[in-house]
Amino acid sequence: MKVKILFALMLGFVFNVQGQETKISFKTAEDAPKISKHIYGHFAEHLGRSIYDGFYVGDTSAIPNKDGVRIDIIEALKEIQIPNLRWPGGCFADTYQWKDGIGPQEDRPTMVNSWWGGVTEDNSFGTHNFLNLCEELGAEPFISANVGSGTVQDFMDWVQYTNHPEGSPMAKLRKENGRDEPWKVKYWGIGNEMWGCGGNMTVEYYANIYKQYSTFMTAGENKDNLYRIAAGASGDDYHWTEVLMKEVPKSLIEAVGLHHYAVIDWENKGPATGYDEEIYFKSMEEALKMDEFVKGHIEVMEKHDPKNEIDLVVDEWGGWYDVEEGTNPGFLYQQNTMRDAMIAGTTLNIFNNHSGRVKMANLAQTVNVLQAVALTEGEKMILTPTYHVFKMYTVHHDAQLLPVEFDSPEYTYNGESLPAISVSASKNETGNTNISLVNIDASAEHKVEIDLEGLDVNNIEAEILKSGKIQDHNTFDNPNKINIAEFKDFKLRKGKLEVSLPPFSVVVLSSK
Repeated sequence: MKVKILFALMLGFVFNVQGQETKISFKTAEDAPKISKHIYGHFAEHLGRSIYDGFYVGDTSAIPNKDGVRIDIIEALKEIQIPNLRWPGGCFADTYQWKDGIGPQEDRPTMVNSWWGGVTEDNSFGTHNFLNLCEELGAEPFISANVGSGTVQDFMDWVQYTNHPEGSPMAKLRKENGRDEPWKVKYWGIGNEMWGCGGNMTVEYYANIYKQYSTFMTAGENKDNLYRIAAGASGDDYHWTEVLMKEVPKSLIEAVGLHHYAVIDWENKGPATGYDEEIYFKSMEEALKMDEFVKGHIEVMEKHDPKNEIDLVVDEWGGWYDVEEGTNPGFLYQQNTMRDAMIAGTTLNIFNNHSGRVKMANLAQTVNVLQAVALTEGEKMILTPTYHVFKMYTVHHDAQLLPVEFDSPEYTYNGESLPAISVSASKNETGNTNISLVNIDASAEHKVEIDLEGLDVNNIEAEILKSGKIQDHNTFDNPNKINIAEFKDFKLRKGKLEVSLPPFSVVVLSSK
């Protein structure tokens, strides 16, 4: 199967002959979009060991911490320049009563986390903890607010509590709880998965609810400072986006969400580590559907918003498998292998290449849940292959997209084919060119030739993420089995960059 990735601003021509080098061309376009750093966002839900025992161990823990948050997690997330963090859910968001998580911890009421394992939530990690953590990380907070079981007044109060400087009851309450200055939270999700755990609503019903919440949350001085994200569709539900774009005035919305997970079968997701190539192939097939879905939702949005005033936010994405044996099924704890690196690399390339409309995305999730970038076990922490992809891709943060066109060679398994190669490229403010390449083929090396004409590229440095088996992963006994390494299997000759991509590998090349 031949797949063509075409972007409107592409100026080059490419030809691919099966079995020969894949030829890639790109040229700088002055009006190409910026790749927002917020595409590289993350997600922390009150789910399993994500918050408690993941981020938060409490300030009396023997594990080194700052205000109860693990220092090793803080340092790891700073290293990948985390731009934003979504919280408190997910499905949990639409059961969360934010006022239960403020004030003295000993006075906070408990609740049952009915969505995730039926465990007791003691609310020891609340609004102050989360927003102070975001300040420490240098990340924008993204609060997903309770629409499913909350009220408009609850929502208004939360916005006032976090953003109002003084003179209001909520600002007074915030100051009584030890915070004088507002955090000025910009990003707000108005509900989550309203078609499912957020209330099993129709989009027609939710559109009216959304308008109500959006109207009241932006009263007064907040109007020009908030970025409102409508709970979006799952996968190819283009009708959901159509109704939101048609029914919600542009004065009430900044973005529409989208969720998609690489799940081969919701009833039998398959193992996180002991999978075979058939499962791997199906996982990649599902992951690559992100390109189709993003294009489809953008097409719908352009009909109603040709001036590109409303953004697309993919606020949940990643691989989802069966939980590790012996763990709580409701905790969604899974290992992270080279398959996850392939999912991360190809998905981030898709977002980069659609950065004219995609302005934010959130990997699910940051610590100990689903496609996590870090796993913890007591005082130990390991970084996953997914983490290393995010670290390699920091070169794209807020850089200008270099549009790409190419014909990918095929990765064929059992008579079916997928595009083997994924590419995105950018140029940063200092003029450095960055190219990220992913080869998802489980067994074959692929060679690419990149035409660098007009980019003034002379010296190139490169990194690679690879391993011996697609099932390889880091463990607490062997935390560095998979790590970023220097890459030298390329040649730059007369403006042509020739690169040999090993099977299931991620390579990032940068001019210096």
